[in-house]
Amino acid sequence: MKQKLMFTNHPGAAIDELAAGMSPSKVFVIVDTNTEKQVLPLLAVMSESVAGAQVITVGAGDVNKNLDSLAGIWRTLNESGATRSSFVINVGGGMVTDMGGFAAATFKRGMRFVNVPTTLLAAVDASVGGKTGINFNGCKNEVGAFAEPEAAVISTIFFNTLTTQELLSGYAEMLKHALLEDRQTFIDLLDYNFAGTGFDKDRLLTLLQKSVAVKERIVSEDLHEQGIRKALNLGHTVGHAFESYAMTDRHSPVPHGYAVAWGMVVELILSHMELKFPSDMLQRYAAYVRSNYGVFDITCDDYPALLKLMSHDKKNASADRINFTLLADIGDVRIDREADVENIKAALDIYRDMMGI
Repeated sequence: MKQKLMFTNHPGAAIDELAAGMSPSKVFVIVDTNTEKQVLPLLAVMSESVAGAQVITVGAGDVNKNLDSLAGIWRTLNESGATRSSFVINVGGGMVTDMGGFAAATFKRGMRFVNVPTTLLAAVDASVGGKTGINFNGCKNEVGAFAEPEAAVISTIFFNTLTTQELLSGYAEMLKHALLEDRQTFIDLLDYNFAGTGFDKDRLLTLLQKSVAVKERIVSEDLHEQGIRKALNLGHTVGHAFESYAMTDRHSPVPHGYAVAWGMVVELILSHMELKFPSDMLQRYAAYVRSNYGVFDITCDDYPALLKLMSHDKKNASADRINFTLLADIGDVRIDREADVENIKAALDIYRDMMGI
């Protein structure tokens, strides 16, 4: 893993340090309409590189993480004389870091870029690990590439603009990392009244550093997701199906982290059915999700569409296999576990019971 992780609440100085080491021909900053207003002015005061950069703005929200927006970025880079020695700074949530990273990775066959996540979800997940891409034809992250940024500059100073919903969305990925790590870390996160307490920016930065270290260790062993990196897919096979279904069938998008939180309930149920994952931890996690994230309301009539979406997930080798990352226990990961359709339906039934649907 070549990317540099910089945890700092002085992000401007970190960005300028990176730019000075590259001597780029030109600097571009990619933002969405939200971060353009809420973050860019603050960051431009902190960083000479950002202040002097050409800004490329895309629409906010995952609905804009598409081919049209990507083509717009390429067009601006082309018309502005960007070269392989130019430097792209992606400032925003996971949508910006995913799409901006993909634009940089593919334009001129690869430009250098750095991610500056402005949401907790992006800080703990999307900005780290080298996955880039866009949504396509109703499927999440259907087209993309593995391309590591030069660095991720991770700071919590921008998070005071986030809603509790946005913070909880990122916290779901921290819970996932804890499930992959050890029981005490997981219990500590469940015991933290995140929504009610709020956060101290320096304390959260420390927690983030520990959480990102889990992902960093896994990615360094398996950049291209051929083996152990699949552990990071926990909750995502079902979670992506929930997310895509909400967007395309219900036309009512749900936050990515919420979909993952609900997806982890289903996949921990499968883990209990297939591998005897401890029922006490399953019950405790499900109660936490219901209390903090609410429920994704489904009926058995939704199962065929959800199963179809799961079968199209990138982690499946073929359309007739549904592949999961499951846990025998907290920290005991089993990748490439296939579950048959009847067991998945049973897990969805149990999810509805546990969520009070």
